Amino acid sequence: MSDFRSMTLAELAASLRGGVATLVIFHRHPDGDAVGAGFALRLLLEAMGCTVRCICEDEIPERLRFLVGDKQESILPENLSADFVPGQIITVDTASPAQMGSLYPVYEGKVDLMIDHHERGERYAHGWINGRASSTGEMIFELSCELLKTGRISAIPDGLCKLLYAAVSSDTGCFRYSNVTPTTHACAAELLSGGTFDPAEINHQLFEVKSEKLVLAERLGAERLTRYCGGALGIITFPVSLKKEHGLTDEHLETLVDIPRSLEGVQVAVAIRQPTDAPVFRVSMRSNGHVDVAAVCARFGGGGHVKAAGCTIDEPAVETVLQAADTVAAVISQVLK
Repeated sequence: MSDFRSMTLAELAASLRGGVATLVIFHRHPDGDAVGAGFALRLLLEAMGCTVRCICEDEIPERLRFLVGDKQESILPENLSADFVPGQIITVDTASPAQMGSLYPVYEGKVDLMIDHHERGERYAHGWINGRASSTGEMIFELSCELLKTGRISAIPDGLCKLLYAAVSSDTGCFRYSNVTPTTHACAAELLSGGTFDPAEINHQLFEVKSEKLVLAERLGAERLTRYCGGALGIITFPVSLKKEHGLTDEHLETLVDIPRSLEGVQVAVAIRQPTDAPVFRVSMRSNGHVDVAAVCARFGGGGHVKAAGCTIDEPAVETVLQAADTVAAVISQVLK
């Protein structure tokens, strides 16, 4: 939107309305940061007297269900109660309208506030954007401190620290990525001090527990790895036919990009998957070097961070997952030169 207003933390906190029905939306294919930050914001708003529901185009992945428990059985919009009429709508960890998927046409022009930490994206509402934060979870932690300081809440809600620790750990790769700052570690320390949860168990669930289907998907993906640009670019392609053949879902394909990313000599890692029979391809990119993958993804209408970004390719000339790989490789090869 052309009149988008960037807000400070204090302005955002003051803009939150208490005592109203509130809808919290986060990006499709939700990760640990989206789920943790989204449901943490829900707890804060409930402490302000709001009735809150979280929604997303996709259901919470099974591997992240442990964060939510029975707090909300489903986040799919069709499962919202018919009598739930939101008085305010807030998006979390959602850098652009495209990341909302099918929800954006429904809520276009209706989003009151956005809270996000991505450096690149398309602004669609007033909000607090902090590209220096490691995660949206880190931002919601700061928001909780501001609400407590200003008396908007009387205490930190039970369960908030666990959700936010998981959000921060998820988006920092268990504090291994370059987006980690001293502020991130200070945030984690505060969450550990104030919470009653087991950080080792959370990190085990986030990074070590894998279903047999996920392991199968990683094996199949590794077999389809191709390297370009003298080995500096590694791309995995995963067509819908392969997904159907082995009974896999999109949830099983989330870690594909980590395979080329872990290879010695790879500067840019890419995973391209085809969710349905339609010629539409979802792309995840990671950078191990100087390449700004957010800038690359922006060329396809996506966004994210310098080191981690994503986009969707649905150009008419791109009909197969291999053509999508060639398209991406052509763009990145110019950057790597």
